[in-house]
Amino acid sequence: MYRAVVKGFGGIDQLVIEDGPTPAPGPGEVVVRLTSIGMNHAELMARRGEYRLVSGNPPFIPGLEGGGIIEAVGEGVSDAPRAEQQRTVGQRVVLTLDAPASRGLGQGTYQSHYVVAADKTVLAPAAIADELLGALWLPFLTAWGCLVWKQNIQPGARVLIPAASSSVAIAASQVVKYYGGLAVGTTTRPEKVERLAALPEARFDHIVVTHTPNWWREAKKLTAGKGFDVIFDPVAAGAFLNQEIRLLAPHGTLWIYGLLGTPDTVDVTPLIRKMASIRGWLLNEIAASGSEQSAYRHVLDRIADGTYTLPVAQTFSLRDVQTAHAVMERGEHLGKLILVP
Repeated sequence: MYRAVVKGFGGIDQLVIEDGPTPAPGPGEVVVRLTSIGMNHAELMARRGEYRLVSGNPPFIPGLEGGGIIEAVGEGVSDAPRAEQQRTVGQRVVLTLDAPASRGLGQGTYQSHYVVAADKTVLAPAAIADELLGALWLPFLTAWGCLVWKQNIQPGARVLIPAASSSVAIAASQVVKYYGGLAVGTTTRPEKVERLAALPEARFDHIVVTHTPNWWREAKKLTAGKGFDVIFDPVAAGAFLNQEIRLLAPHGTLWIYGLLGTPDTVDVTPLIRKMASIRGWLLNEIAASGSEQSAYRHVLDRIADGTYTLPVAQTFSLRDVQTAHAVMERGEHLGKLILVP
């Protein structure tokens, strides 16, 4: 087996490949040969030393997502008391949201083989391709968990989705349309508008370019002047956040799930007049909520039947992880970047 290890905080040169023996499972564990590892900005942050709560200090293995094929099972796994808990060699599975954390700090998924408790795996439908197994949770559960599980969006809801070219935003556009809402995306790059319009997975009703000071006026016109019931935002800072607050409808909610922007002064006084709110969303909230299994099944079933589709921007060999990180940092891609061991 082999794995990508961050030897020290810094640039992509700190990512190195280490080879080693394939691990054996302990009692109650399985060894999963990973066929796909979804990449996320959190891994760039971890490599740079900006996500130590999850990564710990170097050396550590990054990675939040993974899926693949069970290659070995430990004692008590194939004959577990309940049928849904049983796992056998050859089954295709997705690691649960909390699988990496269950292994301790810095034991992420950038590995060819992953040892984990059997109950930290979810059986995958046959209709889902191997290369997608480890790339579904962060886009679709981030979107579905916030917009449906927490916000309970209703048909006709007007939803603004910044960073429209990201895999999470594209997934959010699909979730909003599935539940009968209006999906308006935003991007800072005019050249991405046509590319998004040509991407079947991007189901935005409109795309607004935010490089002009009054972009928010154009966005508000798309709601017939009513504003947005929900804003689903990974930027959340400075002038952009001020403009978003202006765009909220009465009693609207601005959900923040990332901090891509540069912190600055924000005027929150319009929230009082609108009786609106700003809330934070962390995907981890759903992991031990008691609702996680139904959430997993919803995403897997909708991927399997084609309702949700993941746009794959590019795949890389795990051994080319430095190149993959460089591509993600440039931010020119549309959709998900995936590592394949």
